[in-house]
Amino acid sequence: MAEQEAKIGSYESKREGGEDILYINYLGAPFVPNIADLPDVMAKTIDALIENPNVSRVVFVQQKNYNYNLEETSMLLEIAQLYNYFSKQERLLSREKIGGVEQFFPQRYNELFTFIMMLKQDPLAAYFEMKKILINARILLDNIGTRYKIDQAGYISLIERIVSLLENTVLIQKAMPWLSDYRKGDREIYGRIFSPDVIPNFTFTRLISDLPEDAEIVDQYEISGDGYDVSLVTILKKIDESKLIYHVIPPENTLSEDHSDLLNTARKVLIEHQPKAEEFTDTERTRQVFFNISKDLLQDLSQSKKINVNYSDLNKLATILVRHTIGFGLIEVLLQDKKLQDISLNAPISMTPIFVRHQDYDECISNILPSQEDTDSWAAKFRLVSGRPLDEANPILDTQLEIGKIRARIAIIQRPLSPDGLAYAIRRHREEPWTLPLFVQNKMMNSFTAGLMSFLIDGSRTMLIAGTRSSGKTSILGSLMLEIIPKYRIIVIEDSLELPVESLKDLKYDILRMKVRSALLKTTTEVSADDGIRTSLRLGDSCLIIGEVRSLEAQALYEAMRVGALANVVAGTIHGASPYAVFDRVVNDLNVPTTSFKATDIIAVANPIKTPDGLHQFKRLVQLSEVRKEWNKDPLDEKGFVDLLKYNVEKDELEPTEDLINGDSEIVKDIASNVKGWAGNWDAVYDNILLRAKIKQEIVDVAEKTKNYKILEAGFNTEANHAFHRISDEIREEIGLPLGERVFSDWQKWLNQKVKGKKI
Repeated sequence: MAEQEAKIGSYESKREGGEDILYINYLGAPFVPNIADLPDVMAKTIDALIENPNVSRVVFVQQKNYNYNLEETSMLLEIAQLYNYFSKQERLLSREKIGGVEQFFPQRYNELFTFIMMLKQDPLAAYFEMKKILINARILLDNIGTRYKIDQAGYISLIERIVSLLENTVLIQKAMPWLSDYRKGDREIYGRIFSPDVIPNFTFTRLISDLPEDAEIVDQYEISGDGYDVSLVTILKKIDESKLIYHVIPPENTLSEDHSDLLNTARKVLIEHQPKAEEFTDTERTRQVFFNISKDLLQDLSQSKKINVNYSDLNKLATILVRHTIGFGLIEVLLQDKKLQDISLNAPISMTPIFVRHQDYDECISNILPSQEDTDSWAAKFRLVSGRPLDEANPILDTQLEIGKIRARIAIIQRPLSPDGLAYAIRRHREEPWTLPLFVQNKMMNSFTAGLMSFLIDGSRTMLIAGTRSSGKTSILGSLMLEIIPKYRIIVIEDSLELPVESLKDLKYDILRMKVRSALLKTTTEVSADDGIRTSLRLGDSCLIIGEVRSLEAQALYEAMRVGALANVVAGTIHGASPYAVFDRVVNDLNVPTTSFKATDIIAVANPIKTPDGLHQFKRLVQLSEVRKEWNKDPLDEKGFVDLLKYNVEKDELEPTEDLINGDSEIVKDIASNVKGWAGNWDAVYDNILLRAKIKQEIVDVAEKTKNYKILEAGFNTEANHAFHRISDEIREEIGLPLGERVFSDWQKWLNQKVKGKKI
């Protein structure tokens, strides 16, 4: 259906995303089409449904599209089928149905004819009309002669059957609670039953605008990409549902008809000038260019259409236009919410709402139903952004999305792996890197754990951060990168760019990122992860950070560690719920020799902790173990794993074990053996761990006390670490050892001066 040429009220059924959708044209109509308010619109819709009985949605096309969902469409289809049944199968207006008595025929014909016509325009009025006719017919039965009673009883039986069929429809049943106050011609009840999703004409994704009536509001807040692009988020709870509702109203769904018309026209112009594939290699620049073009275009269109658009509106409209042309639609709106951690789009996408994981409210169901058109378009853009294939031969795509400060990991699957079509899993990264003080504040770990991990990083240990999916492994690894002294070079090897490399570059770290081929891909132009690790060894003395140890790169990594090619920190993440699970994966799944595994010094395990009711879970570091070297085949049987920290479920925190407290940690003693004044002096070593813990806790306490939470972030974390190392060095030169009491006193003075002296 060409929208410009189609007549008002013309319709077309289209097969999209596994469902049939009925589009009815109302472009140019002098009214907003609405089933609830307008009898003619309801009648025309039912006429169209009679011709298209297999559709699951009805969409009125205008400056905004008005979408009636499956439930609403099904109610109308039931009325359409009933109308068809009465007029064609039952032949309700035929003489044999109406009755044979000549004197009653005209009145009965008029009654049924009126009912038939009324049924399409106003089913409730038709229902009440039939009930009224039934009452009058029964009264007449009592007052007519015997020879007419059989005929009248037959007519009453027909009316009773019609009333019964109407009462069994979902529409009448749904209206029952309000029928006691019904007055003929009153369409208020329809407004309670039919409430379309309003879809801007420049997007296909549906959004349920109305808040559910049977839900209570738990929370409400605004999210924003900038000062012009503000969305309202409402968290709701239904009594009988465990998942909360994440209800978002983006700015595109609150636009006036004029502004929607402007955007629709501008989109049609811009769609002819989509960026070339090579332009997607610099998405930020491309978006800025399109934003500027959009502003100019919208300004020109507003002047030609004589629509008033101020500076703020122009920026808002341009932002929305970029989002729905070269961008990723409402996915970008969701990614603006810093409280969201994961976004899931399940197949079949057009029939399933988006699910989100909220930091405060866990799993939620959203009010957004993506369209097949939009998700197909996003998949094509992600192929361009990543330079990786997504087709039947390669049904998996792992990539990343960066929009300004927003970073997210994108995982897409399609047929044949996903039989119902495209599906997305989106992991939103924190805009600023996580830091150890932030983890202390959020109870991911306590300050002692943070102090010990800082000590181990300075001690140039090899460390694996293990855990299940969504346990916080990558975030912990990112926070440990910030504990590396900036003067040391860092090489980061990743297949999906998740670690906060850009943030560390901004903080003047000497850091190089290498992007390698995903283990899920067989062949691409990208270098394999194991070749990437071997290449890193030729790039000079560096700390080595591996985004995730997944496949053959494990062998190259352990080769490097075994030959001592790396004298600095080596750290990475790996899937595993315990130290032995890590050993099992590395040795048995990834084919690293058992003896090579001993090159691992520390395994830290992060896992979600659930509440007894099963409704909530929290991310926690639950174990920190060292890998000892005096074992041959099985570290579990031969006591190769020694816990330094164990999780106390009652206290909800890690506690040092007797082995650590008593100085029986071989790894910590090995670090101490290379430091003057620490070798053989366990008290001095433990004092330094406690000092680091005290510093991390002090940052958290001061942030809470002053409400200056900026000091928990990466920038100040780096400054605080530098001050710690500088003061420690000064105290060491003065008295021979960086005694905790002296260092902390001087560092605390620095902190107080820093916090009071300037706004962080």
